[in-house]
Amino acid sequence: MTRPTLDDLRSRFAAAFPEATSLELQDDSHLHAGHAGASGGAGHYTVRIVSPRFEGASTVARHRLVYDAVRDWMPHRVHALVIVARSPADATPRS
Repeated sequence: MTRPTLDDLRSRFAAAFPEATSLELQDDSHLHAGHAGASGGAGHYTVRIVSPRFEGASTVARHRLVYDAVRDWMPHRVHALVIVARSPADATPRS
């Protein structure tokens, strides 16, 4: 299997988090060339997402929600995710 494109990931996360106010994706696969998880073609990505669903949720709970969106792609298409999951209140700069 080949790793998903950023558009593939964007579609998955948009479907899983239609209420998200921000979604940023980055393909970090090139940073992991030669890594065992990259040898089969699986990708390494960073996802930054702001969603009201994360309000009051622990970091672990937030990450589980994000992983659930691509669980069927792991580990063969997606090897690793760096996740920054924030609620709108977390993402608002404080003065």
